[in-house]
Amino acid sequence: PSTAIILQDRLGLPKSTAAFDINLGCSGYVYGLSVAFAYSSQESINKVLLLVGDTVSKFVSPKDKTTSLLFGDGGTATLIEKNSKFADSYFSLNSDGGRSDALKIKAGGYRNPSSRETLIPKIHETENIRNDEQLFMDGAEIFNFTIQEVPKDIKKLLKYSNTKMKNIDFIVYHQANKFITDYLTKKLKCSLDKVPYSLDKYGNTSCASIPLTIVSKLREKSNNKKVILCGFGVGLSWATALIDFTDVCISKIREL
Repeated sequence: PSTAIILQDRLGLPKSTAAFDINLGCSGYVYGLSVAFAYSSQESINKVLLLVGDTVSKFVSPKDKTTSLLFGDGGTATLIEKNSKFADSYFSLNSDGGRSDALKIKAGGYRNPSSRETLIPKIHETENIRNDEQLFMDGAEIFNFTIQEVPKDIKKLLKYSNTKMKNIDFIVYHQANKFITDYLTKKLKCSLDKVPYSLDKYGNTSCASIPLTIVSKLREKSNNKKVILCGFGVGLSWATALIDFTDVCISKIREL
């Protein structure tokens, strides 16, 4: 069964609860929010619990420098409640499966099942070692994709929502790496103090990186602010949201 249905029972939620998984990575939090907001527009639905998390470290080779020093594990819970006091929110959701080879696990699923061959470690570019059931990332291709797609997507959403960049209080990016974050900030002519950063403490936690950054860096700062959230990566997939953080309650981080 889907993980969401297992959690419905463990959390003691009623059987009338709709529960389902969304299979995404780096853009997953923004996609999840868009689904939650869409469901909340229905008269019969008042609250949506969005759970995101990844344990990427389980799929990373410790002998692959392109991934082993970058990724971390994390999970977050976000409760979305319908209320007329909240301002409009805006979303832009995008996909490019033609670039899927840039970030993937080659084997271990139905298309390329696990075998003795897929578990053999192999030496790849720049002496990195991994097997076909461990994560591969083409860093250069991910960077090119990000700088091509993300700035224009944010500008498109600002135009659609009739919002100026100067009126945005914070931009929370997926925590891919600091070079990408700094480049995007410069490209959009945004002040660095509007762009919180948590990669140095938690690593790249995939779909959890945006909410984890909000909790760790904006807990005392985000209330009644206009915030852009932007996730990008595996798929390849990217998504941007403009959210009104009115009366947002942010809890403390628990480290396990």
